[in-house]
Amino acid sequence: MVVLQLRFLLVPFLTSVMGAAQYMMQDAALMNYIDRRFLSLEKRLEKCNQDILDYVEEFRDFSKMVLSRLAGLNNYKAEVKSEVDNLLTRIERAQRDIDYFGSVTDSNTCIEVHEDLVKQQLFEEAEEKKKLKVMLNASCDHMLAGIKSLKIVKKTGDKHGCWMKDPGKKHTKIYLLNGSVNNVILEFANIMTFMESNHTLKARRVTLPFAWEGTGHIIYQGFLFYHRYGSLNEIIKFNIQKRNITDQMLLPGAGRIPAYQLSPSTKIDLAIDEQGLWAIHAEPETGGNIVITKINHITMAVEHTWDTSCNSKDAEAAFMACNTLYVVYNFPSGGTSRIQCVYDVLDAVNTYEIPVLHFPKRQGSHSTIHYNPKEKQLFAWGDGSQIIYKLHTKQKV
Repeated sequence: MVVLQLRFLLVPFLTSVMGAAQYMMQDAALMNYIDRRFLSLEKRLEKCNQDILDYVEEFRDFSKMVLSRLAGLNNYKAEVKSEVDNLLTRIERAQRDIDYFGSVTDSNTCIEVHEDLVKQQLFEEAEEKKKLKVMLNASCDHMLAGIKSLKIVKKTGDKHGCWMKDPGKKHTKIYLLNGSVNNVILEFANIMTFMESNHTLKARRVTLPFAWEGTGHIIYQGFLFYHRYGSLNEIIKFNIQKRNITDQMLLPGAGRIPAYQLSPSTKIDLAIDEQGLWAIHAEPETGGNIVITKINHITMAVEHTWDTSCNSKDAEAAFMACNTLYVVYNFPSGGTSRIQCVYDVLDAVNTYEIPVLHFPKRQGSHSTIHYNPKEKQLFAWGDGSQIIYKLHTKQKV
């Protein structure tokens, strides 16, 4: 009887225990299923994030490629425009050379030249000279008679470099371009700030999109004109205030040999005088003689080119002043710099009567000499020193 009662009591208890265990097993299975689903969702979210990052990176690469292609198209457009302008200029020069050689070539055939043809040729030559005088403003009538004195303003930077003011602006800012390959301009408020010991801390830094080559750059009316590093003869016009490239051109014949034998890093030397922008370079076809080109600084078009009689051998620098090229020579080991070749594009100076002009009180060499037409002074860079030379001028004969 007792056993029977125990059975009746145990059966409901065991039944309830088994039921509770079954519910617990079902809950555990449900929790395991939920965990697996969450893990699956986390993996999918992680893959989605990675895919998004990959798409963003691909889009960045695509954007860079498109921008690079657009920049290349702009370069090609500028190159084609410049090549066409330069081709027209060369055709005109070639035509003049053909006319000249045709007029001086001896012939066994006796030809009677009509007086009207001679008069017409003389008239055309006179008209060409008139056009050049108008273009170059013939009122500029002074020439260099001597170098009076020098002032070493500061000694900073590398052996090679360039420093200047902007003669086309009223401000007194100083610009420093250190090295023969660089892409950073240092701009100082005035020459006193530049002369301070901690001058670099007070300078405004302007970074160029492309580095320059050599030391023949020039700043005029708020624009930097420079030879682009890695190119044969590309000249870039850069707006210093807006920090962007506004134009560019190719200079025909330039870039194959240095403009000056003693400054091998400079293939194109840009200069400013009372008439605006010039380019100075040398060509193998002229035996290393220097060629000067007048460039319109607004349109970046070649206006005229002259083959000079000044040779680049033992030359270290040159500058333009009042339509006249002055070439500075030195010894390969350094010494007293001297001007011993002068070329006036309007033939207003008898170059054979000009004495050799020596630079005063200094032994060494120059990597840059630039004429400032506003102050009538030379801004030079010599062995890491920034120098100003004062000039003595006289009327052209």
